[in-house]
Formats: sequence, structure tokens, C-alpha cells
Amino acid sequence: MRLYGLVVLVVLVFCQLSGFWVNNSIPQNTSVEISNFLYLTHIRNFGGIFGLAQNMGWLFGLISLFLLVGVSAYLWTQSSVQRYEYVCFGFIVGGGLSNVLDRLIYGSVIDFIDVQNIPLWNYIFNTADLMIHIGIWPMLILSLTISKNSSN
Repeated sequence: MRLYGLVVLVVLVFCQLSGFWVNNSIPQNTSVEISNFLYLTHIRNFGGIFGLAQNMGWLFGLISLFLLVGVSAYLWTQSSVQRYEYVCFGFIVGGGLSNVLDRLIYGSVIDFIDVQNIPLWNYIFNTADLMIHIGIWPMLILSLTISKNSSN
């Protein structure tokens, strides 16, 4: 659990600091070009994933908080949790908690990572969303791989 707590804390601090920096350095609804591919575009998401259900951010925050507590309870009570699960869930919970804190502090989530020139992609996201994906994809791949190997 200490490893999990450390990952959550590091991810949470990193995500909050990056959002704080964007909030204080880039005016809302403006962009800074990093390259032809990457922009920092400061927008606010008052809704949920992909901007759905605008002005219902409180509901997404509440649901997220329950899920984050549930994940933590699972890790605390289960004895067969693998080390990679602590790390992966740490990334997921740290990122999720950062988005919840954004909603509490700013009333919305600060999104700013704007990857352009990808067909059918026009979403702007934040470091918390990135951390959630950094946790989800390896856990999914490792869970499927380890599950297959142990059944053979």
C-alpha cells in the first residue's frame, strides 16, 4: 500500500502543479504552439469525459470519488494484489483524484494538452487524463498476459 500511496501522491502533485501552471500562465481559451503537432490550449471542462454533460461536473466528480475510494478499498482488503496493480491503480487514482480536486478548486477541469493533425481527433485533455491512461493500458495488457500464462 505504501507504493500505491506514493504513486498516487506523486501523480496528484504533478497533475495539480501542471494545471496550476497552465491556469496562471496561459489565458483561458488561448493556445501556445509547441510544435505543428502539439499545442497547449487552456480550456475548461465543466462536464465529464470528452466534454459530455456540460455543467454536470459535480456528478462526475461524485461518481469518480466513489470509484477512487472503491479502488483503494479493494487494494487494502485483497491479499492477492500484484505489485503492478498497485502501481497502475496508483496512476489511475492519482489522475482521477486530480480531476476531482480541479472540480473542487476551480469548478471545472483544466484541460490543455492539444494534439493536432490527427484525423477524427479534436479533444483537449490534461496530465491527469494522461496518467489515467498510463495506468489503464499496462494494467490491461499485463492482466491479460499474466492471466493467459497462469492458465497454461
